[in-house]
Amino acid sequence: MRNDSQKSWEKYRESELARIVPILADLGYVLDEAQPHTKGERYLMQAVTTESGKKLILLGIDKKTNERVVVKVTSSPDGIRELEHERTCRNVLAEIGFAYQSFLSPKELLFVRKGPYCISVQTFIAQEKPFLDRSLEEQFSLALRSFKAQESAHAATYEHARIVRRTFGSMDAAGYLRSFENFMACPHNAEELLQKAQKELRDGRYTIDQYGGFLTHTDFVPHNFRVLDNAVYLLDHSSLRFGNKYEGWARFLNFMTLHNRPLEAALLEYLRVNRTPEETESLRLMRIYRLGEIICYYTRTLPKSEGPLLALNQARIAFWTNVLTATLENETVEDDIVRDYVALRDSLRSEEEKERQVGLH
Repeated sequence: MRNDSQKSWEKYRESELARIVPILADLGYVLDEAQPHTKGERYLMQAVTTESGKKLILLGIDKKTNERVVVKVTSSPDGIRELEHERTCRNVLAEIGFAYQSFLSPKELLFVRKGPYCISVQTFIAQEKPFLDRSLEEQFSLALRSFKAQESAHAATYEHARIVRRTFGSMDAAGYLRSFENFMACPHNAEELLQKAQKELRDGRYTIDQYGGFLTHTDFVPHNFRVLDNAVYLLDHSSLRFGNKYEGWARFLNFMTLHNRPLEAALLEYLRVNRTPEETESLRLMRIYRLGEIICYYTRTLPKSEGPLLALNQARIAFWTNVLTATLENETVEDDIVRDYVALRDSLRSEEEKERQVGLH
């Protein structure tokens, strides 16, 4: 059964595809018949995330070279601004030699306006194997190298810092606290827990700012980067900003709580052994912040969900609430809670969403 939000997304998708296919054909690109990135829970993301304009992420072939490409296309004013901002971010990183070229970008093949559409075409990075299929040692090395590369921007020249701050924006302790107020405004059953989390962040303001002013990728998870020949290619440049150096770590470790507990443990142990206790605390505070964010996100999905998806999103809220509870106690969530949730999640996910998840990695 499809709800109104899903029906609206499907109508938008089909209407846009009907118009964009001949435009892309004239530009020399043919789309794949199957487009997993437009299916599954993609509609929910568009319905809930108000900061992002509507856009389609499509896979296809360059007719001239027969090489695979990724096409991003939008006719939404917000979506156009988003694509233009992402391109600016990509170009600025190239200009300043970001972190000694520790990150690469897929080659831009085309960026053009055609009628109401903004079209961005990039090469498809065919990694040897997904990040999570690599050995623990490889994953640890790639992740740590990537975080160190981001941290190195803190020591960049004043001119570089000025350019990047102007392009990507910045966040300090006061900003994190303001954002957390918005997370708390979501109607949910975790009010007392989030109040405790808010107090932790307030009490930790000094620590948050002590490790502020670093370039950090706020959504550094496997579906936003690919690895080829031991090089990391960033797929999402718009999630870079100056902020607490552990905000990107926090997003990554929260993801690994669900997807790779040994990697989570290895990175936490690295911090404990090699960095100060204050830095470990800074990471914990950032994890609390990001957990409040994800609980708020899934709370906002509830009015737009029904059937198995509603049950799944309720389970997601319960799971991340358990993770937040453990993090507030300076502990990690128990393995059986993760196993039970994963089993429930897999039983409730739609086949389209399962296909989309494969495409993401």
